[in-house]
Amino acid sequence: MIPYKDDNPTTIVPFVTIGLIAINCAVFIWQMLSPLGMQQIVMSYGAIPANIISFTSNQPISPAATVFTAMFMHGGIFHIAGNMLYLWIFGNNIEDALGHFRFLLFYLFSGVVAAYSHALASTGSTIPMIGASGAVSGVLGAYLLLYPAARVHTLIFLGFFIQVIRVPAVIVLVFWIGIQILNGFISFGPAKGGVAWFAHIGGFAAGLITIKLWLIGRNFKKLRNYDYF
Repeated sequence: MIPYKDDNPTTIVPFVTIGLIAINCAVFIWQMLSPLGMQQIVMSYGAIPANIISFTSNQPISPAATVFTAMFMHGGIFHIAGNMLYLWIFGNNIEDALGHFRFLLFYLFSGVVAAYSHALASTGSTIPMIGASGAVSGVLGAYLLLYPAARVHTLIFLGFFIQVIRVPAVIVLVFWIGIQILNGFISFGPAKGGVAWFAHIGGFAAGLITIKLWLIGRNFKKLRNYDYF
């Protein structure tokens, strides 16, 4: 199940969402072209669980700073493509609901919660975590609460055939977080390289639980012209 757009128009130009995508892409190009090499960059600026828990490291920047630098780094083309696709589909509506500046703070907050969720699940790990997934997960959690009935255009793979269907966001996002939770508990144990499932879970929970607080003082209209089954 791969979403590629939603039927949920915005009332603003999502400058922050576009800017975040542009920054992530620029950093990824730098990672690919830098003479330092991908491995050295990741070790220097990725968020290492043991470091951000203890607040000590031999990285060139402080552990607290790596929590933010890690949000804009990616390990490969599919990694960044997936994250930016989800940010583009769902981020513009959360930016519309929160406003530009508040959305940026919400995005960074979700990324911080995500990083520490992963760190607390792997306290002794020295494997760097990178990617916008945690922050984007916060956006998905917020979208689930605010726009559960918005229709999302989704690709369904049926063997050699691809079917395009429109389903409520609640189906897409509950399916997505269900996969994260399942994989998170399957992989729980000694830290190994791979997907930081608990970062996804923590970021999603942060968005789902706190989005109403971020909306305080905003003139948010939840009712939209959705069509139901």
